[in-house]
Amino acid sequence: MNKQEYYEEEILKSYENNEWESVKDFKRLKEEYEAYAKNAFKKNKRINIRISEKDLNRLKAKSLEEGVPYQTLVSSLIHKYVSGKIPS
Repeated sequence: MNKQEYYEEEILKSYENNEWESVKDFKRLKEEYEAYAKNAFKKNKRINIRISEKDLNRLKAKSLEEGVPYQTLVSSLIHKYVSGKIPS
């Protein structure tokens, strides 16, 4: 079972065990999170970096595991680091 299938099974089990609750004021909350997502993924600057071929291949392999393009993975890692979510 791959990583995605495992998470899907966990979500299904959780749902079947009635662990899910309706969200109050769903429309407002949905709009709020849509705004977060739009702002988080605005990309208006470009950077160029040089990395080893070995690191690039590993990065591409990780991105396949996560199911996202490798540039998106790099952007996410940078965002998490500068946001303090990844310790220095």
